[in-house]
Amino acid sequence: MTHDVIIAGAGPVGLMLASELALAGIRPLVLERLTEPSSEAKANGLVGQVVPMMDRRGLYERLGGPPGRPQPNSAYFMFAALPLDLSLLERSPVYNMAVPQPELAAVLRDRALELGAEIRWGAEITGISQDEDAVTVDVSTAGETVRLRARYLVGADGGHSVVRKRSGIDFPGVSYDRATTRTAHATISPDLVDPATGALRVPGYGEIRPFLPIRTERGGLAYAPFPGRTPLFSTTEWDRPAQEGPMTLAEMQASIAYVLGAEIELGPATGPGPHALRRQLGGNTRVAAQFRDRRVVLAGDAAHVLVFGGGPGLNLGLQDAMNLGWKLAAEIKGQAPQGLLDTYDTERRIAADRAVAQSQTQAALLAPGADITAMRAVFAELLTDAATVQRIADLISGSDVRYDMGVPDPHPLVGAPAPDLDLDTAAGRSRVAELSRAAQPLLLDLTVTGSFAEALRPYADRIEIVHGRTEDPPAAALLLRPDTYVAWATDAPNLDTADLGGLRSALARWFDAVPVTAA
Repeated sequence: MTHDVIIAGAGPVGLMLASELALAGIRPLVLERLTEPSSEAKANGLVGQVVPMMDRRGLYERLGGPPGRPQPNSAYFMFAALPLDLSLLERSPVYNMAVPQPELAAVLRDRALELGAEIRWGAEITGISQDEDAVTVDVSTAGETVRLRARYLVGADGGHSVVRKRSGIDFPGVSYDRATTRTAHATISPDLVDPATGALRVPGYGEIRPFLPIRTERGGLAYAPFPGRTPLFSTTEWDRPAQEGPMTLAEMQASIAYVLGAEIELGPATGPGPHALRRQLGGNTRVAAQFRDRRVVLAGDAAHVLVFGGGPGLNLGLQDAMNLGWKLAAEIKGQAPQGLLDTYDTERRIAADRAVAQSQTQAALLAPGADITAMRAVFAELLTDAATVQRIADLISGSDVRYDMGVPDPHPLVGAPAPDLDLDTAAGRSRVAELSRAAQPLLLDLTVTGSFAEALRPYADRIEIVHGRTEDPPAAALLLRPDTYVAWATDAPNLDTADLGGLRSALARWFDAVPVTAA
């Protein structure tokens, strides 16, 4: 038996990819070397464009979001522990969603199983080889080795990816050894918490706002009081040898005192776990030399790791999965235009490079030293300017990423995720996010006549077609890929006045569709 796709890794990225493939009619096999789901909270939430992307797959409310569309943070955020006043912006691109990684993985695991994916626990890949037709994978399970074959193998198995290493794909980048990071769930006296703002009031230091990191000359501190859970503390110390042996709560308390110059008494974690208590030395920023080698593809941390790897790396990896899933499925089903799968590396490398840039910039601004402190003072002045705040907000949210859709002089919407419009259609009122949950190509005709929708009726087996009306439409018609990025758009009010060259090109480039003719 030859599987269509084997995914190495049952973390959030591998599970998200499994769901994306299943939505496209492919039943993937997920192999995970662990015998049960990991309880390690490497990331504690989602930030940026990934939040509305979760909504576009029906996952936002399942992850604890309130009913309705996600709302951006239009108040206060941080960049390198410097205040980022998002209220200066006409519309903030920064979305926040507090969800510990184990809870995220559980929701994604349930979703993948509902859609028909298969997950095998305690299955460790020990060997990989590939030929023209398939990838052969040696898998060790319960002391026995079995050999599996698949048309494609996706490595979503983390920064130490066995798939990447066994495939001989280089992982160039930079290693850092100056910092020690500690993370722990710990209880604190209720008297330290401001009941109005949730901020910590630390005697001898001052106020520490929740979820907003701070920097001192000795390191950094973040305080994350997730609702219904023991608060999470994280410290970073610079140029100070770490203790040996297992991490302890006393070590965490001492680290906080060192960073702040003031003490916070910590108690043991209570309530539902898992509870973090860990120490990490150094870090890495690396991007794989290639995200695809013939029938082996990398996603998530297997393809790129960031010096601030938790949340930003997770956000990047989940969007890798949404970009890859529909392309890989089209390739397997024989519906992919020439070179479609190659665009995964091209597009996601753009996103990875931007994430690396912002991660390394924040790392540099958080480092100790009088020169860095002076640079931070200048940077803080720049962040009082709305245009600068917009650029930084776009960078950290990923909304500045634009894909090249191969359209000369494209419409401003082309290459970006489609806006989440409210539409009145023949079937009732709906949002673009709700229309996107089947992960199919989508033509939105927002004109009065519906001529674009009518012209694309012959492609109804390949493209979902919706004719609707909305207030102040941003375009007359839009063609969306399954990942909801806009492949083509026009302001022409009807088919007769539109330049159809771009539409024909988009249909052929992304969906291998037959050229459209005027009605």
